Amino acid sequence: MIRCVRIWTAEDGNSRSEEGHIDLSGGARGDILSDAAASTSISFRETEPGGSFAWHDAPVRQFVLTLSGTLEFITRDGDRFTLRPGDVLLAEDTTGTGHSWRLVDDQPWRRAYVILAPGVKVPFTAAAPAT
Repeated sequence: MIRCVRIWTAEDGNSRSEEGHIDLSGGARGDILSDAAASTSISFRETEPGGSFAWHDAPVRQFVLTLSGTLEFITRDGDRFTLRPGDVLLAEDTTGTGHSWRLVDDQPWRRAYVILAPGVKVPFTAAAPAT
């Protein structure tokens, strides 16, 4: 299972997050894979250890694939989550109060941004609510 955290803008204008995973339901040869999600581009970025980014919205709807580094995200209403190498962020909070992040280990944050095609359905499944 590939961990994925979705962040989006709620009706009150604040960013919210929910943990889930990338749906891997198909496959062959012992592999499992997701459905394809159309994208328009991919780019890579690196931030030095200790880096952070103040309040901002996602510029576009995108997957952010963490390759190295551990970081903490926070929303204006105090919602917090941590991303580690191998995690995927589904960033959909393109309006509203946004989020901020900071690196919490001694590694650079290396990541890939996959810009999603407009209106594309993504293979995200939210985790069941805690009981």
